[in-house]
Amino acid sequence: MNRPTRRLSQPEFIAMIAAAMALTAFSIDSMLPALPEIAQALTPDAPNRAQLVLTSFVLGMGIGTIFTGPLSDSFGRKPVILGGALLYVIGATLAGQAESLETMLASRIIQGLGVAGPRVVAIAIVRDLYQGRPMASIMSYAMMIFTLVPAVAPLLGSYIIVSFGWRAVFYSFVLFATLVIGWMMIRQPETLPLKARRPFRPTAIVAATKECFSHKVFTLSTLLQVLSFGMLFGCLSSTQQIFETSFGRADTFPRWFALIALIAGTASILNARLVVRLGMQRMISVGFGMQIFFSVSVLIAGFFATVPFALYVLWTTSLFFMAGLVIGNLNALAMEPVGHIAGLAASVIGAVATVLGAAIAAPIGLAFDGTPLPLAIATSTLSVLGYVIVKRGLR
Repeated sequence: MNRPTRRLSQPEFIAMIAAAMALTAFSIDSMLPALPEIAQALTPDAPNRAQLVLTSFVLGMGIGTIFTGPLSDSFGRKPVILGGALLYVIGATLAGQAESLETMLASRIIQGLGVAGPRVVAIAIVRDLYQGRPMASIMSYAMMIFTLVPAVAPLLGSYIIVSFGWRAVFYSFVLFATLVIGWMMIRQPETLPLKARRPFRPTAIVAATKECFSHKVFTLSTLLQVLSFGMLFGCLSSTQQIFETSFGRADTFPRWFALIALIAGTASILNARLVVRLGMQRMISVGFGMQIFFSVSVLIAGFFATVPFALYVLWTTSLFFMAGLVIGNLNALAMEPVGHIAGLAASVIGAVATVLGAAIAAPIGLAFDGTPLPLAIATSTLSVLGYVIVKRGLR
C-alpha cells in the first residue's frame, strides 16, 4: 500500500489521536454531574430514568461501530470522521434543546452514532501509518492520555453546570468536537489512497459476522466482553446517584471519581507487564475472580448492615480496574482466528459487546433503590458467570 508522503510529528499525531478517542469518554463522564438536574427537569417522577441518557449514547455508539470501519475502507478516513462528527454535533445540539426525556434519548442515540466515526477511524489511521511495535507504541501513548479524560471530565462537567447550567454541557461537546475534528481536517492528510479502497458491501458485514461467530473463542470472548461492559456501564449509570443518595457526597463526587479513574488507569500498565508472562486467559480469569470477591463483599455488607463508603469506593475502583485487565485481552483473544478479516471482526465485536452491554446496564440502573445493592447483585451475578465461562469454555 502506498503511504502518505507527509506525516505529522509524533507528539502532535499522538495528541490528535488521543483527543479523537477522548470524545467518547468526555461525552459520557462529563454528563455524570448533570444527571440530577436532568432528572429534575425532564423526568421528576422517575429520576432513575435520567440514567438512560448514558446508555442511549452507548447504544448509538455500538450500532455505529459496525458500519464506520467498512465505510472508511470505502470512502476514506477523513470523510467518515467528518460525517460522524457532523452527526455528533447535530445530536449534541438537539440534546441541549430537548424539552422531554424521549427527545433527549433520541438525540443521544444520534450523538452516539456520530461519535463512532472518530472512535473507530482514529485507530484505523494509526494502523495506516504504523505497524508492529511502532503502532503499539503510538497506541500506548495515546491510551495514557486517554485514561486522564475520565478523571477530569466530571470535574469539568460540574464547573460548566455551575457556571452555565446543565444544558451547556451539550454545547461543550459541540465545541470540543469542532476543535478536535477541525484539527484533524486541517493537519492530518488522508491516509487511505484511492487505489487501496474497497467497495462498501453490506453483504460482506453479514458474511464476516457469520464467520466470526463460527469460532468458539470469538463467540465466548465476545460474550465475556458483553458481561464486562454490562458491569462497567451499569456502574457508570448508577455511581452518581449512589454517591448522592446513599452517601450524601454529591458535592465531592467529581473529585472521588477522578481518584477512582486515575487508580484504575494503572490496570492497563499492569496488564502490559504481566500478560506476556501469565497469558491472556490467566489475566481475564484474575479480573473476573477479583470482581467476584469485591462484589460479594459489598453484597454481604449491604445485606447485614450499611455498605461503608470506603468499601464502596474500593469496589467501584475494582470495576474500572477489571475493565483495564480484561477488555484488551478479550479483544486480542477474539482476533486470533479471524486475522484475515481483522477490521470487520473488530467492528463486529465492538458493536455487539457495546450494544448488549448497554442493554444489560439499562435495567441495572433503573433498579437503583437508594443503595448499592442492586448494582452489587448484578455485578456478582455477571462476574460469577464470566468466571465460569473463562474456566470451562476458554480451555
